[in-house]
Amino acid sequence: APEQPSAPAASASQSGGCAVAGGRMTDTRRRVKVYTLNEDRQWDDRGTGHVSSCYVERLKGMSLLVRAESDGSLLLESKINPNTAYQKQQDTLIVWSEAENYDLALSFQEKAGCDEIWEKICQVQGKDPSVDITQDLVDESEEERFDDMSSPGLELPSCELSRLEEIAELVASSLPSPLRREKLALALENEGYIKKLLEIFHVCEDLENIEGLHHLYEIIKGIFLLNRTALFEVMFSEECIMDVIGCLEYDPSLSQSRKHREFLTKTAKFKEVIPISDPELKQKIHQTYRVQYIQDMVLPTPSVFEENMLSTLHSFIFFNKVEIVGMLQEDEKFLTDLFAQLTDEATDEEKRQELVNFLKEFCAFSQTLQPQNRDAFFKTLSNMGILPALEVILGMDDAQVRSAATDIFSYLVEYNPSMVREFVMQEAQQNDDDILLINLIIEHMICDTDPELGGAVLLMGLLRTLVDPENMLATANKTEKTEFLGFFYKHCMHVLTAPLLANTTEDKPSKDDFQTAQLLALILELLTFCVEHHTYHIKNYIINKDILRRVLVLMASKHAFLALCALRFKRKIIGLKDEFYNRYIMKSFLFEPVVKAFLNNGSRYNLMNSAIIEMFEFIRVEDIKSLTAHVIENYWKALEDVDYVQTFKGLKLRFEQQRERQDNPKLDSMRSILRNHRYRRDARTLEDEEEMWFNTDEDDMEDGEAVVPPSDKPKNDEDIMDPISKFMERKKLKESEEKEVLLKTNLSGRQSPSFKLSFSSGTKSNLTSQSSASNLPGSPGSPGSPGSPGSPGSVSKSTSQMAAITTK
Repeated sequence: APEQPSAPAASASQSGGCAVAGGRMTDTRRRVKVYTLNEDRQWDDRGTGHVSSCYVERLKGMSLLVRAESDGSLLLESKINPNTAYQKQQDTLIVWSEAENYDLALSFQEKAGCDEIWEKICQVQGKDPSVDITQDLVDESEEERFDDMSSPGLELPSCELSRLEEIAELVASSLPSPLRREKLALALENEGYIKKLLEIFHVCEDLENIEGLHHLYEIIKGIFLLNRTALFEVMFSEECIMDVIGCLEYDPSLSQSRKHREFLTKTAKFKEVIPISDPELKQKIHQTYRVQYIQDMVLPTPSVFEENMLSTLHSFIFFNKVEIVGMLQEDEKFLTDLFAQLTDEATDEEKRQELVNFLKEFCAFSQTLQPQNRDAFFKTLSNMGILPALEVILGMDDAQVRSAATDIFSYLVEYNPSMVREFVMQEAQQNDDDILLINLIIEHMICDTDPELGGAVLLMGLLRTLVDPENMLATANKTEKTEFLGFFYKHCMHVLTAPLLANTTEDKPSKDDFQTAQLLALILELLTFCVEHHTYHIKNYIINKDILRRVLVLMASKHAFLALCALRFKRKIIGLKDEFYNRYIMKSFLFEPVVKAFLNNGSRYNLMNSAIIEMFEFIRVEDIKSLTAHVIENYWKALEDVDYVQTFKGLKLRFEQQRERQDNPKLDSMRSILRNHRYRRDARTLEDEEEMWFNTDEDDMEDGEAVVPPSDKPKNDEDIMDPISKFMERKKLKESEEKEVLLKTNLSGRQSPSFKLSFSSGTKSNLTSQSSASNLPGSPGSPGSPGSPGSPGSVSKSTSQMAAITTK
């Protein structure tokens, strides 16, 4: 629908003498945009103005006038015709057809203005303003309804050359009324009227009577809009269809007639790739092609109201296609010959191309079938040996044939991936890896000559479907996932990764052009999918073949999208938190390319910067101890100056906490004592337990106190002072860092690079009651409430007495 007018601009000029209910022409209620529908079915804006309704002597009736707000010129003058179907849409839009192929719309700024004009239109047509369309069967006036009841049928003028104009007017006047449309359709059916009209068409053509031919165009087009299957069956019969197309060549709006019949009889050639013995099937194919041609090429673009009037035409084509697929499917000789010729080496290239194109179109037709019929269709093709045939075709040199075969393969994979998997596993027992169907698909993906890799993207999607465990079946005897993935990693994975391995033998990609980078990005996308879904198969492959090290070479690519693909692959691996992967990463020092890329990126605030920081942040938040230690021990010097985020300092803090726990087991024992007396029932992480313990309200304690139940206090306080004071020092340091970071945040959403951490020397902290850990996100430092075994936030009797422990 047309857009709504924008906010009002300057005031409009006054109406030329028309009465405007509810105010002057400057009233924004009457401000409208005028639209007309062009040939491409797009709305053209004809200008903004103010609408009014008044009696126009010249038009002999009430009319809608729109005057431009810029200069007062007349944008629209339209008589409100009693029989025109006006339609109100979306509360602010009125749409109607003014004449043949000329649709108009008024888009109001305000609903009130739309309602006023709508009431005026309904008043002229004698309709209730509550309706959304003025011409409808249920809304016809009592007088019209009485007329329709009194006349049982519609009487057509005699079919003569001299009365063509009268017939055209009758057809046009019947279209707006559903009841009259129904009667006209019945009259046309009963009297064999269409054939008589087509006889007159021949007379008009012989006499070169252009006016008569123009009337016949209007009549035949109107009959199409009656939307009746019975009429279509007559019009699309073998004896009538070419004459119907002939009538539609003489469009009055065109200066010259179109040559549709010439195209259909001389240019368009019907190719029988395999002889069709059934004459009914052959006739159905011809008919479907011609009707499709009428719909797509001959009939003018339907207007707003005509669009739904051609629904039966769409259905006619749809059911024809279903019938054709069914008849071909039942003809076993036809399909047997088709597959025999497809795989026969003696078949010449041109013939094979035609056969493959036919099969592709055949599969495309099958998409119109109901699910159960489609199952039967693909089962028939499978039994006929479509997959071995495709394997032969994909091995050929002709690019067009291979492209069509790929399209057919995509229909099969989308329909039933398990059928394809079963076939490739069976053929692996007899054939070499090089000629396996899946390997042929991978090779076509790798060798795609399209600069944008359109074919490769399609093939990668098919491979992903085939290796997706979500659509694999599990039965009592066997698991498809185990069997197929075992086969894929043994026979196919080396073909998929070959371009990656060939391009990453040095410290940087040996080929770094755009097309190669796109291909490697596609391969990495599939490998990343495998990491997420294939567990041990991909893990063994990555570790044994040192795949991650080779992938990270691509971090040095000049194409940012490829470097990010490599980083995403590593991030997916780290996200699994699998110690096998972690040991492999540490042993091969596989953070080095990432750190190098981070440093080379410098101070640029881009996706690369954010993605690398996010990876390290994940390691810190998830407390992956082995990777934390590895990063700090090997790369701390390179990262210690990065202070616009606290990620790396947070990692260092984690690392120091780990070291202290290892060096001083007393801290662990103290933590265990505290945990045992919190009456914990749920399994919390180590950090959560520590934070809950120190999460106390400042009001409940004085400075320098800590909450320790007297019964839990060891005999020798000095034994536990050192580890606890160190622990609290770290907690307070972390909290102060978070506060300072928030204060230093600049407008761009990043922390200021000039921010430095300040350490005070020679002081030791007191154990205080300030909460440091259980704060809500985004509110660091806010005090929490002490928990208890009874109700959270209250203090039980067992903990009511506090002991103060102060460190000097």
